Amino acid sequence: VQLQASGGGLVQAGDSLRLSCAASGNTFSRYDMGWFHQAPGKEREIVAFISRYGGRTYYADSVKGRFTVSRDSSKNTAYLHVSSLKPEDTAVYYCAAKLGGGSDYTRSGDYDLWGQGTQVTVSS
Repeated sequence: VQLQASGGGLVQAGDSLRLSCAASGNTFSRYDMGWFHQAPGKEREIVAFISRYGGRTYYADSVKGRFTVSRDSSKNTAYLHVSSLKPEDTAVYYCAAKLGGGSDYTRSGDYDLWGQGTQVTVSS
C-alpha cells in the first residue's frame, strides 16, 4: 500500500479544508489510519485516528470539535475535514497507516506506512 496525501493550502483563520489520503492497492480496509501534523521545529504529533472499519475515532484535544476524520473504503481514501482553522494549525499534515488491531495508535512509531505530507498554512 502506498499513501498519497493532498488537499492542503494557504487559507485564512476560520476557513476549512478537506485533506485526502488515497491508498493504492486493494487492502485499504485492513489498515487503521492516522493523521499527524508537524510544525517547523516541533515533533510530529497525532491529530486524529480512525480504525479500519471506522468504528473507533480519536482526536487530539487541540482539534476536538474542529476536525473530523472519516474514510471511504469504496474509494480507498481517508479524509480529514479541518474547520475553524487557527494559525497554530499551520503544519505539514501526514496520513499514516497501520495494520488493524491493537490499542496503540497515538505515536508515529505505531504506524507502518506514511504519505508524503501536505502543507496547511493558516494566516491570521
